Amino acid sequence: MKKDVVIHMSNSMEATPIAHLVQLANQFDSQIYFEMGTKKVNAKSIMGMMSLVLTSGSQVTVSAEGDDEEKAIAELEQFLSA
Repeated sequence: MKKDVVIHMSNSMEATPIAHLVQLANQFDSQIYFEMGTKKVNAKSIMGMMSLVLTSGSQVTVSAEGDDEEKAIAELEQFLSA
C-alpha cells in the first residue's frame, strides 16, 4: 500500500520530531518506507530518516507492507499533518 502525503508541520523535521516519527513507525509490524525524489529509506531507521530533508510543504510517498499497513499509513499521515 502506498500513499502520497504532503507534510504540514509548523516546524521543519528536526531531530526530535524525526525521533518521534521513527518511534511511531516502530510500533507497527509492517515494513514502512518513505520515498522522496530518488531516495527511499526505512521509516524505522533514525539515520535513514535524518537523511531525508522533510520540510513543511514537501511531498513524500509512504509505503507499507504487512498486516497493519493501513493503520500504519493512516497514523503516519496524521503525524505528518499535525
